[in-house]
Amino acid sequence: MEIRVLEYFLAVAREQSISAAADFLHLTQPTLSRQLKDLEDEFGKQLFIRGNRKVTLTEDGLYFRKKAEEIVTLAHRTEAEMKNTDRNISGDIYIGTGESMSIRNIIRIAHKVQKEYDGIHFHFTSGDTVDLVDRLDKGLFDFCILYGDIDQSKYEYITLPYTESWGVIMPSSCELASKERIETKDLWDKPLIMSRQAIRNSTFLKWFGQKPEDLNIVNTYNLVYNGTLMADEGMGYLLTLKNLVNTQGTNLCFKPIHPEHPLVLSIVWKKYQTKSKAAEKFIESLNVTINN
Repeated sequence: MEIRVLEYFLAVAREQSISAAADFLHLTQPTLSRQLKDLEDEFGKQLFIRGNRKVTLTEDGLYFRKKAEEIVTLAHRTEAEMKNTDRNISGDIYIGTGESMSIRNIIRIAHKVQKEYDGIHFHFTSGDTVDLVDRLDKGLFDFCILYGDIDQSKYEYITLPYTESWGVIMPSSCELASKERIETKDLWDKPLIMSRQAIRNSTFLKWFGQKPEDLNIVNTYNLVYNGTLMADEGMGYLLTLKNLVNTQGTNLCFKPIHPEHPLVLSIVWKKYQTKSKAAEKFIESLNVTINN
């Protein structure tokens, strides 16, 4: 199984057409078809359903696409990192993170690194903890920025000098909107819009004082923008971090939740992982910044 053939497979999966993929790859259709057939024969699995107008992936094909994307990404990253020299450091740094205003501080450090090494490129991906850690474990991220306790048996980490706090966004016409701050118990009987990450976080639930099954969680979200739209439509009270959404000039308002539950951030990477030269420079700059 060659990287080149995996790239052929991914091109067909993306284009949903052997002819379009062949044009993109500058191959003849018979050559590409033969490579795909050899790939299917190698696994003894049908990866494509070849229709009159388009090619679709089978269930095995969908699974293989995900794995092929991971393999190709790692191969290209490894190749780029091996070409680096101490005098000409370049490459890609992949960072998985949740949404918070504290990420601006990380972005500033990334910008500082790029000013010194213009061949370094950063790729930030937003998501919840489960998705981010899964990709970190597979080697698809160099770093993750996580909240709360870190599994020290699996990861190395640096605790960041930034914290976040929780609040609730609601329409200004809501009964709780007149309060200066919201008690957690005020929300126990209200329709709630919560992130999937918060629902799975035992520390958060202990602070909030209720189990998920005892709350009226009407909707969940991954990215806060969608949660804001739900709140604006009157679907419920949106639990989110402070300063993520500017409610000025809208029909919404933000209220802090009392007592505060400060979230500590850490930047995390796999234990015993050999970092690229670009990643080493980033951590070096991070340490200098937070220790000064």
